[in-house]
Parts: sequence; structure tokens; C-alpha cells
Amino acid sequence: MTLEEDARWLEWVTKQFESIAGDDKEIDLDEFKRALNVKESFFAERFFALFDSDGSSSISLDELLKAMDLLIHGSETDKLHFLFQVYDVDGSGSIDPDELRTVLKSCLRESAISLPEEKLDDLTLALFESADKDNSGSITFEELKAELETFPEVMENLTISAANWLKPPQSEQKKRQTPRYLTPAYWHNNTRKLLFLCAYVCLNLTLFTFAIWQHQQEGGLWYMIAKGFGQCLNFNCTFIVVLMLRRCITWLRTTWVVRIFPLDQNILLHQIVGYAILCFTLLHTTAHTFNFVNLSETTDYSFWEYLLTTRPGVGWVVGTASITGVILQVMIGLMVFCSSTFVRRSGHFEIFYWSHLAYVLVWALLVVHCANFWKWFVVPGVAFILEKIVGITISHMGGLYIVEVNLLPSKVTHLVIKRPQFFHFKPGDYLYINIPDIAKYEWHPFTISSAPEQPETLWLHIRSMGQWTNRLFEFFRQPDSQTVSSKRLANSLRNRRQLKAQEELFGPTNSNGTVAYNEDKAVELTMYRQNGSRTPLDPGPALQGPQGPPSEHLGQAERGEGPPLKEVSVKLGEKENTRFCNIKCHVDGPYGTPTRQIFASEHAVLIGAGIGITPFASILQSIMYRYRQRKQNCPNCNYSWCENIKDSEMKLRKVDFIWINRDQKSFEWFVSLLTRLEMDQADEEPEGRFLEMHMYMTSALSKNDMKAIGLQMALDLLAKKEKRDSITGLRTRTQPGRPEWGKVFQKVSEENKGKVHVFYCGAPALAKIIKAQCEHFGFTFNKENF
Repeated sequence: MTLEEDARWLEWVTKQFESIAGDDKEIDLDEFKRALNVKESFFAERFFALFDSDGSSSISLDELLKAMDLLIHGSETDKLHFLFQVYDVDGSGSIDPDELRTVLKSCLRESAISLPEEKLDDLTLALFESADKDNSGSITFEELKAELETFPEVMENLTISAANWLKPPQSEQKKRQTPRYLTPAYWHNNTRKLLFLCAYVCLNLTLFTFAIWQHQQEGGLWYMIAKGFGQCLNFNCTFIVVLMLRRCITWLRTTWVVRIFPLDQNILLHQIVGYAILCFTLLHTTAHTFNFVNLSETTDYSFWEYLLTTRPGVGWVVGTASITGVILQVMIGLMVFCSSTFVRRSGHFEIFYWSHLAYVLVWALLVVHCANFWKWFVVPGVAFILEKIVGITISHMGGLYIVEVNLLPSKVTHLVIKRPQFFHFKPGDYLYINIPDIAKYEWHPFTISSAPEQPETLWLHIRSMGQWTNRLFEFFRQPDSQTVSSKRLANSLRNRRQLKAQEELFGPTNSNGTVAYNEDKAVELTMYRQNGSRTPLDPGPALQGPQGPPSEHLGQAERGEGPPLKEVSVKLGEKENTRFCNIKCHVDGPYGTPTRQIFASEHAVLIGAGIGITPFASILQSIMYRYRQRKQNCPNCNYSWCENIKDSEMKLRKVDFIWINRDQKSFEWFVSLLTRLEMDQADEEPEGRFLEMHMYMTSALSKNDMKAIGLQMALDLLAKKEKRDSITGLRTRTQPGRPEWGKVFQKVSEENKGKVHVFYCGAPALAKIIKAQCEHFGFTFNKENF
């Protein structure tokens, strides 16, 4: 740092210190903890003791500046020496196993990771044995330094959060950059959408101009402008229907049309046209208002009579054009407002849903309002009505029942639905579901998380984020174990057959895929059954509970021959998280998504954030099913490989799957599936592994944070030793923090496996970041939309 930068840094630290210390000009331990934002008191106390050089139980400004200078500007040796002092709790000059265990336990709490005590012992011994080169029973500073040097990513940026907190903001001079929407990369990656939007704008301008020319002899300027915008409304109020013909669009995805028109952007285009309708409506109303002012000056009718009555006879149905226009203006404004993102994403989806149903009344008023609208609307309107009739017919064919429910962490409801024979879908498709017991008239869209090759059931994973989804979770969470099925053996036989069928499709599974987590300060290790539900590691007789073995109500209700029976809950351990039932439901779909293109790509990168993994759960299962069909095994040895064959069904050469979760519990949703996929791959293949998985846990502190260095080193060492990650039980090591997308995509680009297609499902904010990186590297970006 220069002298000027040093002066700025000193001024910054002084101001921060004064804001924290108050009048006494000293920082005590409690103030230090709040400033450091440390979850675990162990690190706060250790840092405080090392900063407090005079042992006065408080830190002065001079002591703080000296310590911060060391952590920010000090050499690697200085920082390592500070780290060693943190670990050397008793100040003996060496670290013994118990001290290391205490540190690692605090690291786990700081990173929001919960592991059994036995696993903590394994982590401690793995790191201690690796660092204790001379087998002396303690780790010296030189040995710790040598061990850290084997982790170059740690040595690159050794820091702690306190240094970042007190470090002044860098005054970087922002270079003038070309706006993203004007870069060649953006236009190259969005050619179809941009050309379509240009054609859409040109068509509206053409319609507006032609309408003005057509009515130039009939009235004044404002009348011609109103007619121009009215013609644009005729087109847009019809075109918005076309964009929501989901069945037609799903069919068009299988044709050459998908290569010309941006079918994957139909939801975005629907929103754009909706806003255009609102703007055209306002302009159309404004123009007519000024025209009515002019007319009121030359006729016997007042302005308000023109605007709010039928007396002037404006309109083709008993002079109702003005009144219907006012009603339409209000209704369209409300529909657009209730469709806003902050309404839909803030737990008020029902407001959006019910307000959007007003489209039927809007179309009826438009037919009354405008003499020519029916000519525009007749063809797409008939198509829309036919789609609705087909959807209602299909959704009520046969008896569909939810046969099993698993309540997963973070309020995720896993529904297992008896799959009808006529229901055929592609990986990544979604459907609309209606559960009368939750809400009789509400339909909500969710991605299908099971594979098409799974013949008997459909899976849905639904996270509780709104009123309906919360009611769904609470409905199945309520304890109700009064009724016990009398067909225990029949149910058990059906479950075994389902398990066998799935193993034939996706390969055998084992029970080693585990996720450790902590609930109410008690560590519990869980495993997954084939159907994705959670059971204790030692099932045994305890699974039966006080009312006998788990059972489900089947029989006539399941086959659609009778009313559904009352659901039965099954207690696993101390929690009810699996429920066998026969709950009536209806489904409408399936509908296609951009992920249908995945099998036509050569290198696919699947990115799921949180519950955004659901479409990829279906896709990964289907991919691995096709992969198994190509898998070859040597009859004379255990060597296996996958033939590199390209066909019309699957052109994939490589799949990278990236799953980002905030906490450890969220990995429980699909860890069983991911374990099975890992086992299904050949260990050695001519062109490397076909499927690579990358797990990220954002709540965990990164490797360059001093409070997590020891833990991450221990996790790496134990993962290499056991060939299994301690957090998820997968072979893939869970990485702390968030992905560095530049490095991730750079590695993907260097693999040269063919054209890269990135498929994303998750939060919109992250989608913008990933899309910008895709444009930089020239990757095709696809985002899941409903």
C-alpha cells in the first residue's frame, strides 16, 4: 500500500473503532464478538486474547491497529504464526490432539455443519496424523506450516472476517464498459429472441400506421391515434393467448419451429406483451379522452356523458364502448399489478392466480367493446378453448391418488403419485396439480422430479413458499395415526416390486449415502430408502412403532373404484416424515421446458440452486438410464466402460451437475439419487467420467477463512482416505462457499467436449450472473420458467 492508502486505511479503522468502542475508547469481549460477527465464542475469545497484548481484558486502538496490520499486510509466515497461536489453546508451543479436536468442533459450528462425535474424531485424527510428521504426539509450528503448504488454495489468500470488516473500501476507478445489451456476445446468444422482438415491434408500428391512415377521414387527430392504439390492442390481446397455448408450444418443441422461434422464452414474451397491452390501453384511453373533450364542445353531450354513459351511442353494442373501456382499463391494470414479481414471489401466489382468471371477462368485454376484435380472436380463442377442454378431460380421466408423502428438511413436501398409463412425459417437464383437500379450485405448476423410465409413480418435490404450499405441508404434517391398513402384506409386496423395478432401471442402491445433521443439538445420521424417504441408520423393529409396521391404504381407492381412505402416518424415530395415503388429486400436463433440448447438446452443465434441483433429478435419472444401456462389461474381469455412441436419442458426451445449497439439511432431498448415480458410473472410461457432480454449501466458511482452514483441510484428508464426503456421504467433495463462475466455466471450456449448453433452475438473481458468464464464454444459456 502507498502512503496515501495507508493514511486512508488508518482513518477508516479509527472511525470504525470509535463507532464500536464508544466513550471508553476500549473494546471489550462482547463488543469484539459483535464486531467480528463470529458465531462460535471460541474463536472470538482466542482472537480477543491474541489482540489484547497487554492482558487488560480490553483492546485499545493501538492494539487493534497492530493486529489488523499483521492480518492484512503481514507475510504468510506472520499469518500462519497467528493461526498456530489460535490452535495452541494452552500456549505450550505445540498442538495436541485434544486441542485440535476443540478447534475443529468450533469450526464445525462456525460453518453450520453438524457431524456425529465419531466423525469428528476421525477428522481430528486424519489431520493430526498428516501434520505430525515425526510422530511425536504434537504438532509444531513448522509441521503446521508444512501441512498448510500442501493446500495452495489456502495459502493464496489467508485472512479472517475481522480483517475484511475493517479493511477500507477500495476506490477503484470503474472503467467505462459497453452496456451488456450492446455487446456482440449478447446478440449472438440471444439472436432468436431479439429478432423476434424486433419483428414484434415492427408489426405493432405497421398496425398503428395502417389504422391511422384508414381512419384519417373519419375524425380528428386524437380519434386517429385512439384507433391506431386500438388496432395494436386487437393484435396484442390475441397474441398473448397464443403465447400461453402450452400444449401447442410443447408439441412445437419437437419440430423445426424451435430452431426459428424463441419458444423457450414464451413466458418472458407473455410478460412483455402484457406490459405492452397496459401501455397501449393507457394511450388508447388517453387519446379517446381528449377526443371526447373535443366532441363535448361541438355536440350536445357533455364529457362525462361520453365517458360514462351510453347516451352518445359510442360503440357497436348499444353504445357501451366507453363504459366497457373504463372497466377494461381498471381490470387490465389490476391484472398487471397482481402479476408483478413482488406479488408472486412474496407468498401471495393465490392473488396472482385468482386475478389472472379475469382474462375470461376481459375477452368478453373486448368483444363487446370493439366491433372487430372477434375477427382477431376467433382462431386462437378456439385453440385456447380446445386446449382447456383437453386439459380438463385428461386431468379427470381415471382415479389419480397421492400414495405416499415424505416431509423433507426446509419444509419440502415430496409427493409420490400413482402414475396413470396415459401420462407420458419428457425429463424436465412440469405439470399443474390440483388437490381438492387443499384447495378445490386451485392449480399450481411443479416440475416432475421422477424419470420417464419410472413406470408406476410420479414424483413432485414442493417447497413451502406460499399459502398453498404451506397448507400442503401442514396438511400432511398433522399427526393422524388412528386408522391402520389391514393390507400390510399386500402393501409390502407392492413396495418390493416397485423397488425391484427401479433397481432394474437405475441400478442397485446401497444405504451408505448419508447426510449428518443436527436438530435440537442432537446429532442424527440418516439414510435414504429407494423411494427417497428418510429412515434411521438402524431401522430394525423400531420402525414399526407402537402400532405395528408402516402401512398404506390401498385397494379400490387406488384403482379409482372407490373413495379415498384416510391417510396413515408412520413415525420414523421421533418425527413423522413419511405418510402413506390415498389423497385424490388431478394433474394437467405434461408441458415442455427448455431442458428438453439437453439430449441434443454435447456438453450439458446443469445448475440447480436449492429446490431448483427438481427438474434435474428427472433429467439425471433419465440420462443415467440411457447411459446404462450403453455401458459394457468385460466378461473376464470387472472392468467396465461406456461406448461413445452418438444417436438421435442422445448426443451427450459430458454432463456437469452443480448443486448449490445454503445449509447441510438441504442435501437430504436427493442424496440417495445422487449416490445411486455415482455408483452407476464406470470408474475408468476412455474419455473420463461421463457425469461429474459439484456440490456447494454457501453457509460453510470458505477455505481462505482462518476460522475454517483446519476443518476444510481435515475434510479433504478424510475424503481422500474414505473416498466419501463427510457432509453428504457422496464421493464428490462438498465445497464451501459459492462457486467462482469464471473458474468453473473456464474449466468447462477447456474440456472441449463439444458445444456447451447451460441449464439453470433457481433464483432469478443468480440467473443473471450465470447468464452473463455464459455470454462471456459463448455458452448457450437456458433457464427454467413457469
